[in-house]
Amino acid sequence: MLTHHRKPVCLSLISTDLPFWSVVETAGTLYQKDLDRFHLLLTTPPLITCELASPDTPEEQIAPRTSKAYAPASPRVLWLEISPYRVIMTMQGNDQVSYRHFWEQGVYGMSRYWLPTESLQPSDPIRLRNYTNSLTLSGRELPEHLRVEYELWAEKVQLGRYILNLEIQH
Repeated sequence: MLTHHRKPVCLSLISTDLPFWSVVETAGTLYQKDLDRFHLLLTTPPLITCELASPDTPEEQIAPRTSKAYAPASPRVLWLEISPYRVIMTMQGNDQVSYRHFWEQGVYGMSRYWLPTESLQPSDPIRLRNYTNSLTLSGRELPEHLRVEYELWAEKVQLGRYILNLEIQH
């Protein structure tokens, strides 16, 4: 039962206790895998990378620093596996930060982050835990709204509370 639909999507991530907020509005392809299981594939804008130029002479130290901002050429792919019981979100692409989150209500899930590396050796992921306080999925036949409220943890240190909000327009 694999059907797909191209839909406008708004994905936001908000921290409730830190100054962090991110919104992506794009088109996504929604694949229906089963009666209540879906995959959503999005192409997101690239992260802007900034390189700061360091001063070579004392005169340049007085002048303001210059930076070169550039965006990588290849897109980043965001893939969400959605059901009323759990959500898995994976971000991959263009040698930037990649991550994978697993959320299930009332469960400590795993969040893994892969940072770009200049060596040929693959780097080990940074592993964090997340605790899902609330996971709600609404929509009649196709998902329309997903909300995940979770806490991010490194060992015994809480790294913030977050709300992932996904709206799919039909």
